[in-house]
Amino acid sequence: MTESTTDTRDASGFTHVDADGRARMIDVGGKEVTRREAVAEGVLITTAEVVDLLISDGLKKADALATARIAGIAGSKRTSELIPLCHPLPIDSVSLDLFPGGDRVRIVATVATSGRTGVEMEALTAVTVAGLTLHDMVKAVDPAASLTDVRLLTKTGGKRGEWDREVWLTEHSSTGPSAGRDGSGPAVASAVPATPAVRARTAAVIVASTRGASGERQDTTGPQIAEWLEAHAFSVDEVAVVADADVATTLPRLLAARPATIITTGGTGLSPTDVTPEATAPLLDRPIPGIAEAIRAAGAKIPTAALSRGLAGVANGTVIVNLPGSPGGVRDGLGVLDGVLDHLVAQISGGGDHTVGASGNTAPPRDGRGPHHHEKRVDR
Repeated sequence: MTESTTDTRDASGFTHVDADGRARMIDVGGKEVTRREAVAEGVLITTAEVVDLLISDGLKKADALATARIAGIAGSKRTSELIPLCHPLPIDSVSLDLFPGGDRVRIVATVATSGRTGVEMEALTAVTVAGLTLHDMVKAVDPAASLTDVRLLTKTGGKRGEWDREVWLTEHSSTGPSAGRDGSGPAVASAVPATPAVRARTAAVIVASTRGASGERQDTTGPQIAEWLEAHAFSVDEVAVVADADVATTLPRLLAARPATIITTGGTGLSPTDVTPEATAPLLDRPIPGIAEAIRAAGAKIPTAALSRGLAGVANGTVIVNLPGSPGGVRDGLGVLDGVLDHLVAQISGGGDHTVGASGNTAPPRDGRGPHHHEKRVDR
C-alpha cells in the first residue's frame, strides 16, 4: 500500500494514476522509515456441519485450518507480485488467525513492517488467500461457500498515524466517498456491517468432563464458577458440561456470542483425553501467561498443581481462562481472578485504570475523576 509525502493525487483524489489517467507506482524513496502495522479480516460463510468438520479435522484433505493459515502468510509476502502497483516490502511479521464458529470462519490477519509504506494490502491479501484456500478445502462438501466482508480494520505508522475503521465510518457516515458533495447519498456506515462488539459483563462456563457430560458424575465446578461470576456482576450465558473431546467445538460456539469472558474447568492435565489447552491455544490472539502461572502458583500446596497446562489469554476481545478440574483448583483459580478479571476486562474494552483494588475492582485515580481510558486496539 502506498501513500505520498507530497500532493501526488490527480483531480479525482486517487494517488495511483497521473494527471493523464495512467496507472503509476508512487515514488516512496523520500518517505520516513517507520514501524507500520495493519489488521484486516474476512469471513468464510459455509454450514455449521462444515465448520464442525474443520474444527475436528474431519475433511479428507489435509488440516484445512492449518493449511489456510500457512497459505495466508505466504500470500501476504507475495502481495507485490499479485497487485501491480504495490511495493515489495520487507515484512517483519505476519499472524493469521482463524475463528471457526456457527456457520462461518472469521479470518484475521496482522502484518507489520519497518519501511516507507504501509502493509494494508499485505494484510488484505493474507485474509483473501487464506479464505480462498479454505474455500478450496471445503468445496467438495459445500460448493456454495462464500468469502465475504474482506476489509481493513486498523493501521498504524507513517504520515497519517493511526487509522481505525469504526472511527472512520462514524466520522464519514454521511460525508464519505459514496455521499454527494453536500453530504447527501448513502451512508458509508450502512454499507459494511461492523463486527459485533464484545457484550459487556457477560460470561460463559465450560466444564470439560466426559463422565459429567454422560451423567455418570454430578458436576459441582460449573455452578461454583457461575455463582462466582454472578457475584462479580457478570451475566452467565451458559454453563456447558461437555466431554473432553467436545471442548474444541464448544469454545468457538460460545466465543461467537462475544461474551466478555469464558472460564473453562477441567482437561488441563496430561491424560490423553485432557485437551482443553489444545482447544484454547488456536483461539488466543494475545496470551496472558502471567495469569496461568499465578493460578498454578496458587495451587502450589498440591504437588500435582505443577502439572496443570491451563492457559489464559484474549480471543477477539474475550478473556478465556482455563482452570483445573477439581473444586479446590477452581477455588484457587477464582481467587487469582478475583484480583484481576474486572481490571482486565475493563482494559480490553478500552477503559480502566492501572490501579487495582484488593477486590479486583478498578480503583479511581487519586484526583477522584474516575478511571483513565486506554486506547482500543483490534486483536490480531
